Amino acid sequence: MPAAALTRSARLGLRATPEQEVVLRRAAELVHKSLADFILDAACQAAEQTLLDQRLLMVSGSQYQGFLEMLDRPESENPGLADLFSRHPVWTKG
Repeated sequence: MPAAALTRSARLGLRATPEQEVVLRRAAELVHKSLADFILDAACQAAEQTLLDQRLLMVSGSQYQGFLEMLDRPESENPGLADLFSRHPVWTKG
């Protein structure tokens, strides 16, 4: 059911700097939402993503044992990875 169709009964409060308020209001206007709706939608999206990032992986005993064995193996030479790490990221200067 869409959030707009549900009765909102919980009250949330927050304080923002004047600069944050300006940015939030401008963004809300761009997507034709009220400030409250914009903030609530953005906060819920961030919360859902945070919860989804907390993953529990279920594996069998043999799969887990294989995983542990891979972790215990000595590292091997990887020229491609060494080359990648020797480069400066495009977002840095230099």
